[in-house]
Amino acid sequence: MRKTEAECCDAVETHTDVIREVRGRMPEETTIRELADFYKVFGDATRVRILCVLLRAEMCVCDLAELLGMTQSAISHQLRILKQMKLVKNRREGKTVFYSLADDHIQTIISQGMEHISE
Repeated sequence: MRKTEAECCDAVETHTDVIREVRGRMPEETTIRELADFYKVFGDATRVRILCVLLRAEMCVCDLAELLGMTQSAISHQLRILKQMKLVKNRREGKTVFYSLADDHIQTIISQGMEHISE
């Protein structure tokens, strides 16, 4: 595999009109950090696997652990992170807690990511 370097300008010239326009439209720094943290959640293969499962069906921790070949403790840990980032939600039915994707945005993010890497 060949490394590709980013190409640079041959001459240093800034385009102040574009810089000024973009600077005025940039999100606040706290928003940028929150967005970076949001995407960090997708940097863990186990969490992505859990999200892919929950794309297909609502499941309890026991079923997720069995399906993914992991301990319930490990699954619970990852679900806690996903819930903190508002990617999953849960509901209780008797003694069982079921997890599902928090909303349609999560499905869209995963689907678009899959489409991107398939190109």
